[in-house]
Amino acid sequence: MKLKIVKDSNPIMRKKSLPVTLPLSEEDRKILNDMMDYLKKSQDEEYCQKHNVRPGIGMAAIQIGILKRMFVVYYEREDGPVQYQLVNPKIIEYSIRKCALKDGEGCLSVDGEHPGYAHRYYKIRMEAYDALTDEEIIITARGFDAIVLQHEYDHLDGKFFYDRIDTNKPNQVLMNEELI
Repeated sequence: MKLKIVKDSNPIMRKKSLPVTLPLSEEDRKILNDMMDYLKKSQDEEYCQKHNVRPGIGMAAIQIGILKRMFVVYYEREDGPVQYQLVNPKIIEYSIRKCALKDGEGCLSVDGEHPGYAHRYYKIRMEAYDALTDEEIIITARGFDAIVLQHEYDHLDGKFFYDRIDTNKPNQVLMNEELI
């Protein structure tokens, strides 16, 4: 399946995604697998140039026009790949401490520049059904990992990273905030 990324100018991107019925349908499983395949290929420089795609590490179903509460994450770390196919995720706990990416966030659906810090929780616990393992899981994530999960989770509620940037003070570091 050739995926077409929906841009932030499309009104569907501001809609709240709908819960997914479990057990997972074959159609939903295929969507998740196609999204994961896209992410993995997008991290290959040669593939990106050949197919004119930008690299990504996360993608919500809404980003391909599907209004369902599910997203995928894939990126490599020193200790191995981080990969999830999350369905009906919920943030069940978060820290008071905040964090932001020092170079700012990016998004497959956003072409424009949005400089500034997207303030997020440093640590979260997220509950979801993971289609990769076919089980309900609880993820405890900190720092960069927490930012990635929150970024994709925001898409499910029609939000973008730039909604979290203070337009009056885009480069202000909050008290007790870590830049990553």
